[in-house]
Amino acid sequence: MGSESRTVRSIFISDVHLGTQHCQAELLVDFLKAHDCERIYMVGDIIDAWRLEKTWYWPDTHETVVDTVLHKGRMGAELFYIPGNHDVFVHDFTDPLADHIHVAEEVIHETADGRRYLVIHGDSFDVVMQNAKWMAYLGDWFYELCLKSNTWLNILRKRMGLNYWSLGAFAKRHVKTFINIIGQYETVVAAAVRQRGVQGVICGHIHHAESRDMNGIHYVNSGDWVESCSAVVEHYDGTLEVIFWTELTHPRNLRSDIPASQVVDASAP
Repeated sequence: MGSESRTVRSIFISDVHLGTQHCQAELLVDFLKAHDCERIYMVGDIIDAWRLEKTWYWPDTHETVVDTVLHKGRMGAELFYIPGNHDVFVHDFTDPLADHIHVAEEVIHETADGRRYLVIHGDSFDVVMQNAKWMAYLGDWFYELCLKSNTWLNILRKRMGLNYWSLGAFAKRHVKTFINIIGQYETVVAAAVRQRGVQGVICGHIHHAESRDMNGIHYVNSGDWVESCSAVVEHYDGTLEVIFWTELTHPRNLRSDIPASQVVDASAP
């Protein structure tokens, strides 16, 4: 994309995991600076308190993310923070700088064409999180191991002249267990949302960006800023677009299994 910013109606980001070494903070700042908007929804796990409680890690790039979001708020963008399981502490956050940020468990967003979406992190729909939290912590540890392995793997691939390749993303798309977990999560979310009387849901939590119809419910997941570097934007006609930022800004690193963007027509249910 060029140096000029693109104006959209709304931005949805989730699972940034500020406070971890794997957070792609600089890329997120680039994305935010490239998009002007009326409102920003931070859909959970923006800050990773689980990691910060163990080891404090907060470089300047992570502070820049916070500053960039707050700057957009001062410039007129409405800010919403829907905490996830990694940043539940935000409910008790009273810093004066954040007085103008709306904090809520969930929000109903109405698109420009009148459709209503439940905006929620999604951990409340996670069967593992709700019924076996020890497995969730084990899964978090395993994911961290995958990310560390992925870092070393891509250092080696770079030396061999190969493009970036995500071990975690590959597992989520091709390992049966991961596929089943993602599929189950999406099904549970869609079923629960159907009872709310809304047309769709915009969530995060599983680090798997997606936009598709699920039996009349428009399921949208904003992905993450650890591996996929993805977000959802709403255009002024109500269209919701899933953007994979690295694919747009670094075309040489395109992954063949992920499109540069997923666009859902504004007339979708």
